[in-house]
Amino acid sequence: MKTQLLNFRQKLIITCAAILFFIEGVSTLQAGPALLLEVSAGKQARQNCVVSIPVPKLLENQPDLTLFRVDTGTEIPVQIGLTGEQRELVWILREQLPAGSKRKYRLLAGPREREQTSGVTVEDDGKHLNVKVDGKPVLTYNHAVVKAPKRDQAYYDKSGYIHPLYTPSGKVITDDFNPNHAHQHGIMFSWRKILFEGRENNGWDQKSQLGKVEHNQINSFTGGPVFGSFTTTIDHIDLTKKTGPVTMLKETWQVRVFALKDHFLFDINSVQNCATGKPVTIQKVHYGGMTIRGLADWHENHQYDYLTSEGKNKTNGNQSRPHWVEMYGPLGAETAGVTILSHPGNFRFPQPVRLHPSMPYFCFAVAAVDAFTIEPGKPYVSRYRYYVHDGKPSAKRDQHLWEDYAHPPTVKIVSE
Repeated sequence: MKTQLLNFRQKLIITCAAILFFIEGVSTLQAGPALLLEVSAGKQARQNCVVSIPVPKLLENQPDLTLFRVDTGTEIPVQIGLTGEQRELVWILREQLPAGSKRKYRLLAGPREREQTSGVTVEDDGKHLNVKVDGKPVLTYNHAVVKAPKRDQAYYDKSGYIHPLYTPSGKVITDDFNPNHAHQHGIMFSWRKILFEGRENNGWDQKSQLGKVEHNQINSFTGGPVFGSFTTTIDHIDLTKKTGPVTMLKETWQVRVFALKDHFLFDINSVQNCATGKPVTIQKVHYGGMTIRGLADWHENHQYDYLTSEGKNKTNGNQSRPHWVEMYGPLGAETAGVTILSHPGNFRFPQPVRLHPSMPYFCFAVAAVDAFTIEPGKPYVSRYRYYVHDGKPSAKRDQHLWEDYAHPPTVKIVSE
């Protein structure tokens, strides 16, 4: 009985201390409005899961917001970002939230108790935007022109794409200017067959010299404790007009890299708008779109493979319509992979994929179904999440991440 009483007293002291810590922490904040938020896990457990909500109207004009976990009094790193014109609050559920369970947070207006470290940094060296998580390189966006290795093939010069892409152990997993297909570059977005003002265009293969895709400008970039991000404008240019080049499409990339270091997780949101008053038709073809080119060694040795959400690979997955695709293979003495998760809000979801059977590249080839037209004033929006890891692929893990992305935890305001 004495032992039970002692244990009860110890638990009571710990609980009271946590409550006092929370109250004391909150009391030091500047007075201002506060909200109680409730996060629901839904059908699956959540851990290291990205959570976001539009900034509540009550707090939308506040310069500083602080988030506390109610049950522990722990301050949670939180960051405000933009998705289009929508300001949103973003944080990461680090500790597991079991399936079917809920967790409450207090969101307050006021300065943070502790200085939040920049878990993700984005730096411009004049030619590239270099993104790191806790000092580890994640990816490089090339905004300056990267020249083709062979100068008699200057038409392959390229900007406005990501390469290199790294694994958490620091190994490069993408390729650039591969001699076999020098027009494929890391992570890129290009259309293979375009009809503009009655003329056929090709933004995929620069050798055709019918069109090209290139960086236009950096709109913004920032680091932070929850994510680092950058927004750029990329031009899709018609080279066939007799009076000179004309930009057909203005594409905006918003790239957001999350503060996870055991694996890398980042989003690419693409918005393509007509640059003139004329529509742009993407003609039917079995490839072109959001694309990744894998490691050069994988091409030479044919040691790569794919894993799709339908359990397919490079022998039977081409032109299937999966929710996600992983490309993987040996990297040094280990295995590594990169998965692209397609958002269910994407056009023609689930989108067809071009899984090349003899070289390591694939793309979400939405035009394989049929031609479609991007009309003035009606943007073409694409959303993809990338997962990069060391080690062997796991369909269970990929599917879990896709569920996190496609059906994230719900957040609601339960009191003011």
